[in-house]
Parts: sequence; C-alpha cells; structure tokens
Amino acid sequence: MSKKRDYYDILSVSKNASQDEIKKAYRKMAFKYHPDRNQDDKSAEDKFKEASEAYQVLSDPKKRENYDRFGHSSFSEQGEGFQDIGDIFSTFSDIFSEGFFGGGSGFEDLFSTHHGRRSRGSDLAYQLDLEFKDVLTGVKKEISFKANTICSSCKGSGAKPGTSPKKCPQCQGKGKTFSQKGFFTFSKTCSLCRGEGKITETPCATCYGKGFQNKKRKLSINIPPGVSQGTRLRLEGEGEPGLKGGTPGDLYLEIRLKTHPIFTKKGRNLIRPIKLSYLQALLGTEIEIENLTEKETLTIPAGTAPGARFKLANKGLPSIDNPVRGDLICEVDIEIPKKLKKKEETLLREIAELKKEKVKPFNKNFF
Repeated sequence: MSKKRDYYDILSVSKNASQDEIKKAYRKMAFKYHPDRNQDDKSAEDKFKEASEAYQVLSDPKKRENYDRFGHSSFSEQGEGFQDIGDIFSTFSDIFSEGFFGGGSGFEDLFSTHHGRRSRGSDLAYQLDLEFKDVLTGVKKEISFKANTICSSCKGSGAKPGTSPKKCPQCQGKGKTFSQKGFFTFSKTCSLCRGEGKITETPCATCYGKGFQNKKRKLSINIPPGVSQGTRLRLEGEGEPGLKGGTPGDLYLEIRLKTHPIFTKKGRNLIRPIKLSYLQALLGTEIEIENLTEKETLTIPAGTAPGARFKLANKGLPSIDNPVRGDLICEVDIEIPKKLKKKEETLLREIAELKKEKVKPFNKNFF
C-alpha cells in the first residue's frame, strides 16, 4: 500500500454516501477480512487495516471534508492509520459491539476473540492538592497510590516462570468455536480457554495466573504553572497495564487548590482584603502588604471608602492558556472602633461641632 487508494473506492461507496452507508460498508468489509477468519493471510489483514483507515477518515465529518478538498495530502506524511489490529478494535469498539447487520448474529462474538482480549488497560484517577504558590511557579510532586502492575515474576503472561501458555487445543488458539448455519457463521466463546485462545497449565504462584499484581506505586510528576481548580492532567501510559500485552491505560491527575487564609482566586486574579483604621482611610497612608512571594508597598489616598479596590498589576497568577500573571486586587475593609478612649471622643466631638453635625450626647458610647 505504498500508494494510497481512494478511501471511497476502498469501501465501495459513492462520494455522496451517507454516514449510515459508509458504516455499513465498513462493517461488511471488516467482517469479510477479519484476521480471525483469515488466519495467516497477510493480504486479508492489509485489507482490514486499509478499510479501517478509510472508515476512520470518512466517518468523521471534519476529516471527510478535508479529504474531499485536498485528498491524502490533507493529512500528515504518516496519514491516518493504526498501530496494530488491537488499536483498530479499541478505536471502533462501538462498531464491533453491534452484531452483524444489527441483528447480533455473531459479529460481536467474532470481534471478541483473543485479538480483542489484548485490551487496553484501565485509566486511573488521582486527586492532587496544590497551594497557590504551586500554581504560580509550577512544582514537582511525588505521589503514591495502589494499582495493578505487571507481575514481576511472570512478566504478565500468567504462567509460572520457565513455562508459557499453550495454544488451546479446543479452539486452536482462536478463543472461539464456530458453527455454520446456512450462509452465516456463528461463534461462541471457547469453554476450555474462556476466550483467551491459550491455556496456562502451570499458573504463576505470585499473581495466581492473573498476570498482574496490586502494588503501591510512586511517581514523580512535574506540574506546570497555571493549573487551576479542576484541571485534569493526562499522564499517558501511567494507568493499569493492558491484558495480555495490551496498551496500558492513562493516569489522570485532577487538581484541587487548597483554601488560602488570605487570598481568593478569581480567574488569573487574586483578591485579598486589607484592613485600615478609620483615621488611615480619612487621612491616607502607606501600608506594607504581602503577595504570594514578596512584600509590596501600597499607597492609600485620603478619603478612601469601605470596599474600595486597589490593583497591583501582574501580581496574580498565570493560567495554562496565558502565562502572563493576572492582578492582585486589594479590597479595603475599614475598622471602626466600638468604643473610643475619652480623649479620642473629645476630639471627634470637637470636629462634629465644628462641622455642625448632630451626634449623641457626650456620656454615651460613640455608637
């Protein structure tokens, strides 16, 4: 297949074919050229892969539009395609689980043979708690968790070291037994090997024939700057191992930000309260405040009202999409004393008298 054939020709459909027609055409070819029905036939396997590649493009409206306009040049040099047969089964599992012609007459069983059992491993999820400073600078974290790992003794085969699984004598390694009824071939899971295609006469004593162990794992992970609450980081291949040599799953890290005693995060901005006395608010002042990593001097003008906001540009946090730091927003909270010293009250009453403002009698509290 050095020169790629037209995808429509491969599936024997017209360029105006509907998605349903394309799907039916692919399923028909997949059934015809399935590797388990064409043992040791390399040409059939190539046609199976070719049909799958064509379907991968034509079943996706956006890829199909690009292909219709630019042909094979719309893709990379490697083009569309799959790493192996197991990759095809994994990608189109919805197709292969439907039953031939929609009637469940054996197509699903056929695609559940030992090829399908080289299944992808399970994904794992881990919740990681971070400080605001970690978001600013990025951080290296070591995590530990329990998960299935490939057995250290049998290396995943499930067989006792020094031995190996043997081809099932009942199904001859296919994982299925077949029967013919008219024009249709029906299959069922082999009762001896339970669909594995192989039998393990002497199971591994470490994993009891499972091929994996549940063990504690440790990983050192670099967390980039700019993550936020709910960010999911995917670590490819760090999930559980696939069965019988299948592709391992992925590990998903979900980021949780710890509550900060001072700062509140809003997008890339940080918000923090600053407390002023009523005299500082009236007369103005300069105060020293802390951001996440250093101290800042903030000038407060005279006559500052409660709830006023002062912005320190680029003192907030970055985001995954924007490395430029947001702002630090300082919100003013004015502290009003509940009880004044006698001299303070006297001076304030003089001011009130000067401004001809009505206040409570002298012998009572300020409020």
